[in-house]
Amino acid sequence: MAAAINALNSLLRGSSIDDHEEALKLANAAIATAKAGSASVDQLTALHAKVVALLKLDRFDDALRTVAGGGDALAARCVVERAYALYKTGDLDAAAKLSSTCSTDNSRALKHVAAQIAYRTENFDYAATLYGGLASDVDTAESAAVNEGTDLRINSLAVSSQRAFQGRCATVVSAGQDASLDAGRREDLDSFEMAYNAGCLAVSCGDVSRASILLRRAQQLCEGSDELSDEDKQAELLPILIQQVYTLTRLGRHDDAAVLQKAIDASETQGSAKVVASANSVVLQNSKTSNNPYAIQRQLEDIPALPSGSDCLFSHQARILRRNQYAIELQCFKFKGVLNRTAKQVKLQSSRNDNNNKENNHTFSATSPATVDLGVCGAAAKAELQTGKDALRRILPLLEHRPDDVGLLLTVVQLYLQARNADAALSLIEAYFSRSEQSATASAADARFAPGLVALAVSLYKLQGRQNAVRNELAKALAHWQQASKSPSAAPVSLLRAAGSELLRSQDSSHQAAATAAFESLHASNPTDKIAVAGLVASLAASSQTDRQQRLANALTPVDQLVKDIDVTSLLLGGVAVLAVAAPAKSKKRLAAAGGEETAADSQAAKRLKTGSTAGPKLSRQARKLQANSDKNDGSFDPNKKMDAERWLPVRDRSSYRPPKGKKGRSRRGEAATMQGGVVKEEEMLALAGGAGSVRVEKAPQGPSGSGAAKKRKKAKK
Repeated sequence: MAAAINALNSLLRGSSIDDHEEALKLANAAIATAKAGSASVDQLTALHAKVVALLKLDRFDDALRTVAGGGDALAARCVVERAYALYKTGDLDAAAKLSSTCSTDNSRALKHVAAQIAYRTENFDYAATLYGGLASDVDTAESAAVNEGTDLRINSLAVSSQRAFQGRCATVVSAGQDASLDAGRREDLDSFEMAYNAGCLAVSCGDVSRASILLRRAQQLCEGSDELSDEDKQAELLPILIQQVYTLTRLGRHDDAAVLQKAIDASETQGSAKVVASANSVVLQNSKTSNNPYAIQRQLEDIPALPSGSDCLFSHQARILRRNQYAIELQCFKFKGVLNRTAKQVKLQSSRNDNNNKENNHTFSATSPATVDLGVCGAAAKAELQTGKDALRRILPLLEHRPDDVGLLLTVVQLYLQARNADAALSLIEAYFSRSEQSATASAADARFAPGLVALAVSLYKLQGRQNAVRNELAKALAHWQQASKSPSAAPVSLLRAAGSELLRSQDSSHQAAATAAFESLHASNPTDKIAVAGLVASLAASSQTDRQQRLANALTPVDQLVKDIDVTSLLLGGVAVLAVAAPAKSKKRLAAAGGEETAADSQAAKRLKTGSTAGPKLSRQARKLQANSDKNDGSFDPNKKMDAERWLPVRDRSSYRPPKGKKGRSRRGEAATMQGGVVKEEEMLALAGGAGSVRVEKAPQGPSGSGAAKKRKKAKK
């Protein structure tokens, strides 16, 4: 009998119970028996079984209370269960802290939970590392679950899509490293989960056409699944349909998107799916016509509040919804409200950044898209939607009050560039860099060397032709991101490539060394990167590592293969292509005078005449006048022709002068006689009475004492 009982117990221990309610009842009964003093019942095992049953029934709060009441022994035994319960209840910080023990724990289950928590907290680099480690030994690990490889592929695609949405990486996590983008391969079409995540990855990479095909495939697989109940199908189809509406809108198929949107019942959805579905519905309703912004604002206000916890929206989703809300309010002229709320949000983001300065967590960075959007919306509210000089006049005082607001800074820089004032824009950037370098916080240093700001400064330096400043800026940014305290993945790939390529052209030995270090980092993170290999080969040309250089060069495509389809002879016969340069505007008068063509000498002579240059031969005033008259006529002017010697004399004094005839002629001759040989009128200055000044008057003629005029006056008195 004892042997039969032992065999039965062994059989029961090897079986599983799918009815979790029944499992919970058995666990409670075992716990009650243990409390009654039965030594044959392990109370700790019964409590553990109860916690698992509660998790299976989605009673996460009850599971946490059970663990808390079981003492330290139960808490140490139920680390995975407690972390999962904290994650499901929305306490992500506590769950992340508890799951951090997976670095010293070899439990694959705990690593899965830790990766899921890192995914929801948007620590995608850490999640990618965990999934890569799990995928590397999924075939050899003894504790690996059935179909664990498929689950890892599904989750890896989700992590890669989120990293691509952040602009950090557009690759798929595989075997501990980032493999090339291969979303949409044949095995991704076997399950609707994998097809859906592959479609999301294609959306994040901008391949909307492929995404539409993959999402349609996911919908078909989900609707034809025999393993899901009707209720589960509706829950799984909801995110697929929402993503399809987005892709159809991106493809310009607004009618199809509207039809598909009507199939989504937002009233039956919950959490983040309901928020996204409601927002899409508002956009589609107002996509064809320009409706009243006040009515659109009322529709946006009906959207439910953003959820929190494990079902919260990702930062890029919440940022888009918030930006749409601010844009509509600006169209409704609610400038003061937008300005006040954005200022509060910027202050809140800044405090979060100071209190949560975590490595590789860019959620609360000063240069994160969410924070920059707040600054831009605040600038638009302050400018009251004005542009140009009016906007600058309004925004500059706000920038002086908030000099570290990157969104405001970029807005002012853009306005300066539109006004063709690149010097003022560069001065603002350099002032921000100087303030950030003087700050002792790591977040300020990361913001100062953000790839976008570095690229902006480099572009402005290139606009001014300051090549040394370009290389110095890239060298400083490279040194910052390659500090020993930072992980290799912290350095942005785009910055490493740009800095390495530019510094490789410098003659400075320190710049050459920095370029080599940049390409070393790129090659270490991704040995298949052709750009990194080519840059490393070029940077090692001046070193003594010829063997390594040769090995790396052999990994590149030979030059003969690259140019095998190029016909060099036809290129030589075809000649060198020259870009057409717009000819300067030509004077129609000068073209007519020169017979239809204008030479370079004519153009230079015209410039000298216009600007008054002293270079070249000078023509007299009359000669220039004659030349201008000839230009207007037939172009017969001869510069070698002898000028008239009497050209400076008045017409009446020239030998060729003939006086006019008739009555008018005699009067003109009299005037000429007076002008030429007549009496010159004399003038004198007479002082005015009272010292009021003086006036010039004609002097009375002084004739002889016996003149006729005087005698006449005397006779008149008689």
